[in-house]
Amino acid sequence: MYHASGNATRPAAGSATGLLEPGAGDREALCFQRCTWCGTAMYQRLLCPVCRGSDLRTERSAGTGTVRHATVVHRNTPAARNVSLIEMSEGFVVRGRVMGPLIGVHGGDRVRLTTAQDPVRGEPVFQLLDEPFRAWS
Repeated sequence: MYHASGNATRPAAGSATGLLEPGAGDREALCFQRCTWCGTAMYQRLLCPVCRGSDLRTERSAGTGTVRHATVVHRNTPAARNVSLIEMSEGFVVRGRVMGPLIGVHGGDRVRLTTAQDPVRGEPVFQLLDEPFRAWS
């Protein structure tokens, strides 16, 4: 297996290289990394969890996903809040908050990114795409 040398020169990140700068651009975007060796998508990692490669390129997510797991947390906050694991359409999982009724968020619900981050916790905030129709279940 060939690995790029640490002494080799690499172009700087920017629009000329096709890489996104994490702090620049649209505030409503969620950026993730993709391994250039195996193509695995991940969120805020230093190494690829599959091949342990460190050559990661930054991409912008489409912002849609599916709730994998949702829970209501009552600890360390004045009010209860939703904490969910969202599986994005690109294949990575991110922890965030889903707006809506606390007991109305379930696994399998489709969501869309609304703002880049929660102002208090720094987590992405999502909104339900379909209203929950689980009144009798």
